[in-house]
Amino acid sequence: MSSTEVPDSIAAAVVPKVSPVRVAEGERLRSVELPGLTLNVRSLPATRSGTPPALYVHGLGGSSRNWSALMPLLADLVDGEALDLPGFGDSAPPRDGDYSVAGHARAVVRLLDAGGRGPVHLFGNSLGGAVATQVAAARPDLVRTLTLVSPALPEIRVQRTALPTALIAVPGLAALFLRLTRHWTAEQRALGAMSVTYGNPAAVTESELRDAVADLERRLQLPHFWQAMAGSARGIVNAYTLGGQHGLWRRAERVLAPTLLVYGGRDQLVSYRMARRASTAFRDSRLLTLPDAGHVAMMEYPGQVAPSCRDFIGEYEARHAREDDR
Repeated sequence: MSSTEVPDSIAAAVVPKVSPVRVAEGERLRSVELPGLTLNVRSLPATRSGTPPALYVHGLGGSSRNWSALMPLLADLVDGEALDLPGFGDSAPPRDGDYSVAGHARAVVRLLDAGGRGPVHLFGNSLGGAVATQVAAARPDLVRTLTLVSPALPEIRVQRTALPTALIAVPGLAALFLRLTRHWTAEQRALGAMSVTYGNPAAVTESELRDAVADLERRLQLPHFWQAMAGSARGIVNAYTLGGQHGLWRRAERVLAPTLLVYGGRDQLVSYRMARRASTAFRDSRLLTLPDAGHVAMMEYPGQVAPSCRDFIGEYEARHAREDDR
């Protein structure tokens, strides 16, 4: 039986014997036990007191480390935490095996409710963007502002470069892909992922590549790695096909929080043309476009993303401070 075919009840009980995820300077890791969930949370405490809380949600195949480049640039503005979604990073797989967008959103809500940190400045990338949208629509009381980097919202014409990700969602294909690529090294896999997610993969430094390879090597040892990938990819596909009140675009229309949208001109997974539709769907939105960025602008161009985030969050906090003074 392949790792992708491990029953949920067994996979959830497995304690992987692998090294923990790495921690950047100033970051801390903690494990949060919730009913049916064990979540890993990476935090970068604010550099000054009285800052509002923020929560960062990564995309498919990623982890809380995806935000390690951006978080320090906002550390004087927000008290940041980034979670590993169930089954990713150092978070255990969900005991109920639910990798749907709604399931991930419930995990985020339960974390915020348990910690009493809401309302937060909520960030999401790709799958995390769809999750954050669902959270903001369902629980406006938990969200101050919403920042979405290449959010995975439904497209009628999906880019060809995004099809392999969708195919992983097909039952059995993840196991087949694993067999066909069993001779690939972690470096080959990391380079392949970067070629799709970065606007300019050639600009990746040797240090960044080493970190990505090391991360992937440890994740490939996890018995639930492919199960989390396939289940979450299936969750995105299923969310794309939902219509009516449950559709992600309808959810976007119900978001009350001010929203900052970040799109990359070289994104091969979420089309740049979706920026206009997103700007219309989210009622109180502003748009940052980065022509040279790919799918993970907060990793590729954190120095360009951060100023817009600072202005956006700073204006929100200043406006609410004035209202509180009245």
